[in-house]
Amino acid sequence: MHNPPALEQLVEALRCLPGVGPKSALRMAYYLLQRDRKGAGLLAKSLDQALQVVSHCSLCNNFSEQDICPLCASPARDHTLLCIVEMPSDLMMLEQTQSYQGMYFVLMGRLSPLDGIGPRDIHLDKLLKRAQDGEVEEVILATNYTVEGEATAHYVSELLRARGIKVSRIARGLPMGGEIEHVDSGTLAQALLERRNVR
Repeated sequence: MHNPPALEQLVEALRCLPGVGPKSALRMAYYLLQRDRKGAGLLAKSLDQALQVVSHCSLCNNFSEQDICPLCASPARDHTLLCIVEMPSDLMMLEQTQSYQGMYFVLMGRLSPLDGIGPRDIHLDKLLKRAQDGEVEEVILATNYTVEGEATAHYVSELLRARGIKVSRIARGLPMGGEIEHVDSGTLAQALLERRNVR
């Protein structure tokens, strides 16, 4: 039995989502067509609208409907600090802490040679231009502590330091409320290495 061509096209389109294989895509398509046509229409309309109006902020590279996003346009932000994150979700998490008032740059990924992602794929040319704009005094690397995140942080720090830009890296160690007996040895070792004086 063959599905109608339009249904097959929908299944193929859904497979572009991360972690969605042929069976999952087929289940989603059946669900949208059988149980939630209104939701499917809203999804299609919202996706079309987002594709038309959402692009990248010319300063921070985050998603925006304007050339310069509201965060970058805010006079209340500290333009001397530039925090580099991998994805918009990382920026959102840092903003939720309400402990950082500087600017951001979103790489939209991380270096991963095995996946074919190199320096050109994470907007490093745009980052270098931003970091050398005359306002930035310190760049804070807030990439994830994964193999790829560490490689990205190292590569970016080498590029920036070669241009005389001050670079720092977010600390890692024990989580708030964490108990030592439940922490992995790598995190515990790093917490010891990055210890600081008690004031």
